[in-house]
Amino acid sequence: MAPSRSQTSLLSLLAASALLPLSSWAFDCNDIAAQGVHFNLGKLGGPHMVHWKEEDLGHDVMYKYNFTLDICNVLKWHKGGSLATECHHGAMVCAIRENVDLSMEGNSTFTPIDIAGTYKTQTGRELEAKFERLRSSKSNSDAGREGVRVELHGGRLPFDDKKNGLDQRAIVEFVCDKERTGLEGDEKDDGEHESDPKDDDKGGDDKKGDGKKEEKLRRREDGGKGKCEDNDHSLRFCGYEEESIAKDKNVKTLRLEWRTQYACEDAPAEDAGSHWGFFGWFFIIVFLAIASYLIFGSWLNYNRYGARGWDLLPHGDTIRDIPYIAKDFARKVMGTVQGSGGRGGYAAV
Repeated sequence: MAPSRSQTSLLSLLAASALLPLSSWAFDCNDIAAQGVHFNLGKLGGPHMVHWKEEDLGHDVMYKYNFTLDICNVLKWHKGGSLATECHHGAMVCAIRENVDLSMEGNSTFTPIDIAGTYKTQTGRELEAKFERLRSSKSNSDAGREGVRVELHGGRLPFDDKKNGLDQRAIVEFVCDKERTGLEGDEKDDGEHESDPKDDDKGGDDKKGDGKKEEKLRRREDGGKGKCEDNDHSLRFCGYEEESIAKDKNVKTLRLEWRTQYACEDAPAEDAGSHWGFFGWFFIIVFLAIASYLIFGSWLNYNRYGARGWDLLPHGDTIRDIPYIAKDFARKVMGTVQGSGGRGGYAAV
C-alpha cells in the first residue's frame, strides 16, 4: 500500500530534521562528541556562577558581573523575575551587570546580558553549539592539554538591536584534571539573593576578606590576556572582551575554564547496570525463568497432547486453584489472629 500524501510529507519532514546537526539548536551534555571522542559532562549540569569586577573604564563607573551558566538546560527565572533582572527565556549563559556610579555614592543599576542561548521565538537566533577537542586544536596554547572546548552563541546586546547590537558568545574549555570532580569551589545559583542577617553582623575583617577576593578576581588582568583568575575553583573566569572574528565582524566573548575529571578522554563510563542492584537482577532472572517454563510447558502440552485453553499451561489445575488457595490461606490467618485474642482456649468456670 502506497503512503498517502500526508504521510509522505511527514516522512520527508522527519528525514530533513534528522539531517540537521543537533548543535544547531541544542546538545546533549551527557554525550558531547568532538573529533570522534565522547565526553559525558552531565554531572556538571545545573546553574553555576562566576564573578568579575571591571574598574578601569575611564569614567566614574564600575561594572560588577555575575555570570551564570548551565551547560545542560536553559536557565530558569527566579521567583518574581522580569526582563529587567533576568535574561530572556532560552538563555543558557547569562550575565547580570551591576553598573555602579561612583560619583553617586555607589548608586547601582542592573543590566541583564544574554550571552548564549536559543531565542528562535524572539529573534530567530540559535545556540549553534560547536565542540572541539583540545588536542586537535591548531592553537599552540592547547598543546599537551586534554579536554574539550565548547562554543555557544545566540546572545546579543542590546538584545533586539539588529543594527547596532553586539553579538555575544561563550567559550568554555573543559580541561582534564583527574583530581577534580569539577565542583570544587562551586557557587550554584540557588535563587536566594537576599542578604543573610548573619552576614550583616560580621565585622571589618570580613570586609578585608572581600577586598582580597576582589583583588584575586582582578589578577587575570595583571597577568595579561588569556590568563584565568588565580584561585582554586574548578570553574574559573578567564575573560570577557570584544574580539574580532572576521572582517567588520566583532563579538563579545566570555571565556571560562572548567577543570574536571569528566573532561578526561579515559574517564570511566557510568555503569548503567549497577543501578539495578542485586534484588533487581534477582527478580528479573526469576521472572524470565518462570516465563520460559510456562512457554516451554505450553508448547510441549500443545504438541504432545493437543491441549487447549487452560490445559496448555503446565500444572494448569494448580494455577486455576491459586485464587481459592489464597482465599483459604487468608481465612486461616484471620482465624489464627482472632483466636490469639481470646482466652487461650480455656473455658470460663
